[in-house]
Amino acid sequence: MRGKAKGDKFNLRREDEIELIRKSCLLVSETLGELKKYVKPGVSTLELDSIAEDFIRTKGAIPAFKDYQPSEDDTPFPGTLCTSVNHAVVHGIPTEEDVLKEGDIVSLDCGVYWNGYFGDSAYTFTVGEVKPEILRLLSVTKQSLYEAIDVAKQGGRIGDISSAVQRYALKHGYSIVKELTGHGVGTDLHEFPEVPNYGKKGNGLQLFEGLVIAIEPMINMGKADISRNPNDNWTIITKDGLPSAHFEHTIVVRKGKAEILTTFDYIEN
Repeated sequence: MRGKAKGDKFNLRREDEIELIRKSCLLVSETLGELKKYVKPGVSTLELDSIAEDFIRTKGAIPAFKDYQPSEDDTPFPGTLCTSVNHAVVHGIPTEEDVLKEGDIVSLDCGVYWNGYFGDSAYTFTVGEVKPEILRLLSVTKQSLYEAIDVAKQGGRIGDISSAVQRYALKHGYSIVKELTGHGVGTDLHEFPEVPNYGKKGNGLQLFEGLVIAIEPMINMGKADISRNPNDNWTIITKDGLPSAHFEHTIVVRKGKAEILTTFDYIEN
C-alpha cells in the first residue's frame, strides 16, 4: 500500500520500538505465508482478502489497509489486502469477480497495525504453472529488492537504495515504476522519507541507524508507463497491459548491514 509519506524528518526508532515494529512485520509475514495455501486457480481475490482479515484479527491486530484514506478526497480502500493481478502494478481491490487463473501472477500487499506500530510487506505469487519469461520478471524484481537492502546502511544515502534497484532492473531489460515509492514505517503506515526505485548513488538524504523503511520495487516487463483504473480509482495498471511484479520488505538501517524485519520464509519454506 502506497500513500503520501507523512512529515519531513526522520523518525529514528529506539530498540523497544523496533521490537514492536518487528512483531507487526512478522504478523504480516505470517499472513502472507498463510495465504500461500490458498493462491490457486479458481480462488477469488475477495476470498484471499477474507482469509487475511480473519487471520490478522484472530491475532488481535488490525488490518492496516482496510478503510485507509490517503486524503479527504480519496475513497477509503475497502480491503485488507491489495491484490494486484498480472498487469496491475499495485493497489488492486479484492473482488468476488476477480478469480485467479492458471498462469496468473498476483501481488499480495499486506499491512497490520499492532501495539501502536505498523508492519508492511508484499510478495508476488504465481498461480499454477507460469511462463518462464514471467518467472524471470519475478526473480529479477525480488533480487532488486535484496540489492537495495544490501546498501541500506548507516552513512549511505537514499539514492544508494534507489540506484541499486534501478541498476539491477535495467540491466535485465525491465522498466521501473517511478511514480510510486517505498516509505518510512512506524506509528504511521507511511512516514518520511520516500524511497524511490530509481536515482543516483550518493544522492539524497543520509541514512542513520534506527531508521525503519519499506523498500518496494515495482518492475514492469514492458514500458514504465502506468495509469489508474478509472473503474475503482485505486488500481494502478501498466498502460501496455504487460505484467508487473512487486516485492516489499520492511527493514531497519544498521551500522554494518540492514536488518530485515519482515520475512519471506513463511512463503518459501
